[in-house]
Amino acid sequence: MRQSVALSRISQAASLTHSNNAAAMSRLQEKKKEFEAVAALQRASALFLKHIEGLADALRIHGQVLEQWPLLLNSRKQYSAEPDDALSLTRDRLIRVPLDELQPDASKQS
Repeated sequence: MRQSVALSRISQAASLTHSNNAAAMSRLQEKKKEFEAVAALQRASALFLKHIEGLADALRIHGQVLEQWPLLLNSRKQYSAEPDDALSLTRDRLIRVPLDELQPDASKQS
């Protein structure tokens, strides 16, 4: 083979290798971006799941509170149905007594 043909083939092989490397690097960069996007999506999904679970817990507690309302209203209804006279006898009462009436006035004694 002549020297010029051999040099031509070597330069063509080098340019093919260089273009293959550039294409491979470009493809590698695309795959890296795709991988980073998938990883970001997984992180966002995990965060979303955590928020949804928090909402589920809050709604469960809210449901338990709402479950108690009929019991509260029923007990209030029963309390208001009892006569006030029966309740007034059993309750303690506070009475305000003016101290002026209990203590003798010093000016009256003199």
